[in-house]
Formats: sequence, structure tokens, C-alpha cells
Amino acid sequence: MKKNFRHYLLKSTFLFWLLLGGILRLNAQNSILPGALQNYLYLPELTDKNVGVVAHQASLIPSLNDTQHLVDFLLKQNVKIQSVFAPEHGFRGTADAGEKIENQTDPKTGLSIISLYGNNRKPTPEQLKGIDVLLFDLQDVGTRFYTYLSTLHYVMEACAENGVSLIVLDRPNPNLHYVDGPVLEKEHTSFVGMHPVPIVYGMTIGEYAQMINGEGWLEGAIQCDLKIIPIKNYTRNSSYELPVRPSPNLPNAQAVALYPSLCLLEPTVISVGRGTDHQFQIYGHPLLPQDSFSFTPQPNFGSKNPKQKGVLCFGENLTQINPPKQLEIKWLINAYQNFPSKDTFFLKGFDRIAGNSSLQKQIKKGITEEEIRKSWNPRLEQFKSLRKKYLIYP
Repeated sequence: MKKNFRHYLLKSTFLFWLLLGGILRLNAQNSILPGALQNYLYLPELTDKNVGVVAHQASLIPSLNDTQHLVDFLLKQNVKIQSVFAPEHGFRGTADAGEKIENQTDPKTGLSIISLYGNNRKPTPEQLKGIDVLLFDLQDVGTRFYTYLSTLHYVMEACAENGVSLIVLDRPNPNLHYVDGPVLEKEHTSFVGMHPVPIVYGMTIGEYAQMINGEGWLEGAIQCDLKIIPIKNYTRNSSYELPVRPSPNLPNAQAVALYPSLCLLEPTVISVGRGTDHQFQIYGHPLLPQDSFSFTPQPNFGSKNPKQKGVLCFGENLTQINPPKQLEIKWLINAYQNFPSKDTFFLKGFDRIAGNSSLQKQIKKGITEEEIRKSWNPRLEQFKSLRKKYLIYP
């Protein structure tokens, strides 16, 4: 009897683990796997090579037992990393927006960290000397003025000029589901907008890299030796929430979703919640109507000196609304219409963020939201047609 029971128990246990293993394998097959997690596709490319890495705090490789940074993982695989290149906010992602980052040594690994934000935005020949291949792994949020796109451009250009291969480890774009906004006009080209694309372009960073190459946007139309490690089990309808903030002032999925729209309020007198726990989820100003939602910005992580610091602001709380399915300009229009001193509302740099000189003029003239959107359509449709050539995911 005991022998039969023991046999039954062992058999049941075996079947349980077999079933559980099957479920786990099925989940693994169906789960979204960013390029960095598919190391079997890129590690062979790094064998016996001197490697550079472009990475930040979101360049992670999660697992059941641990979550490792890409750089730590590569070192454990005995990859010969020569140096690490860091974008805006730095390698560990602690710097404020716009804060210049200096070159440094990573205390954990002892590796040289070369800043690509500040005076040096493009790897120099000296910095690339001896590097055979550069691995690029930055988490984008699908918005033209997010500076990781500009870092990608300059990295591609430097690689092309110096005979270095580039491997982009693709990651999901949480704002992939729509394309909207004014297309950048050439005269407003800057580090927060380098290419003729709309504010929300609906592409992963891997797809975007292919477009930079394919459209000849690098200096002299040179071509980067480019390879994309695509995302597995990913489509344009996939839902994906970032496991870690991609920059200090995008703390959660709601902030990431609202960032494209609320960033248009940044080059105005309006606060978008920097210096609170709801960055890019609220907006306000001391002179807006006082019968509305209120908050007081104070220095905090990611914002040492926030706009309207220590002053009670009145505005709107967007933390609970449904994520937008288009670029929303209604909050910009509403803030302008309710602001008493309209001559001081827009700050220097608004046209650079908008990508044109029309939007500010349209709002000042009281043009309706519907008419403003219609003015975007011709170039938007041209871009949508253009981008089809470079899409990887169905």
C-alpha cells in the first residue's frame, strides 16, 4: 500500500512539474522578448571582438532569478568591453533633463564611461579607436524630441565614418500604436529633433535606425554597417509596460503615455509636474484658475530646480485618464486660453519642440484644434507612406 502510494505521489509530482514546465515554456514562447534578451543572436557577433556599448539604466536583462544590466551580463560572458557610451541622464540614469554629463569611471565595473550628452554628442575617432563593434541598447518612448534618437544618429554616423559595425538591440516602443503631430521642418533641426518625422512616429528604435540609413540622413548620406536584433513575439498591437523608468521624469506607464502631449507645455511657463511624484501626469501654474487641482513643485529625483519651485500651482490632474490614442494639444490650448498674461506664455524653444513655427501662431490666433490637425495631414500622410519601407513588426 505504501509502495503504491509512494509510486502515485512520485508520478503525480513528475506530472505536475512536467505540466508546470510546459506552461512556463508556453509563456516564454508567447512573451515579448527585447533584443537584449536574445543573447544567442548577438553574442556570436562579439566573439574575439573589442566591444563598445551604448547603454543606460534601462538596458536590463530580466530573468526568473535576477535582473542584470546588459554590461554586467556581457562581462560575465567574457565579452571584451573597451568602453561604455552614455546618453542624456547618464549611464545610471540619475541626471536631470538637460544636465551635462561628464566622462567618468563606473564604480561597479571599472569601465570608462564616455558621455554623449554635453559638449561631446558624437563618439570621436579616438574614442572608437580599437573598437570592432558597438552594441546599442537604449529604451526609447517613440517621441521625436526624446534625445536618444539623436544619440542613435550620431552613433551611427561615427560608426560609418570609422569602420565600426553597429548592432541595435531593439526594444518595444510604448507609444507605437499611433503616428501624429507636425512633421519637423528643416529650419527647426536640433538635438531634440534631427529628422523630418512627426512628434509621434510609431516605430521602434530598430526600425528608426533602418530609416536613418535608408533615407540617407547621415552626413554625406554615408551608410552604417547596421544589424538589428529584433524583438520576439512583438506586433504593432502588442501591449508592453516598461519594467523600469527610461529617464528620471518618466516614472510610470501613464507618464510615458502622456509625455508626447505634455512635453509641448515644457517650453511655456506651465509646470508639467517636475518636482512632484506625478511628472508628465499633471500640469499647472500659479496664475491658472484657482478652483482647479493644485500642487507645489519641490526639488526631487530628476529635478533639482523645478519650474515654479515652492509655488502653489493650479491646473489639471491627468493621472487617471485613459492613455491618449493621438497627440493631444487640447491641454496646451486650454492652458494658453486660461492664462491671463498671454504675451509671456510661450518661452524660447517652443518652435524647436513643436518642429515648426506654425503651431504657436495658430494657438495665438485661436485656430481650432480640428483646423490645426488638418494642417498636419499632408506631411503626416507622406511620412506614413515613407515609414512602411522600414517596419519590422506586423
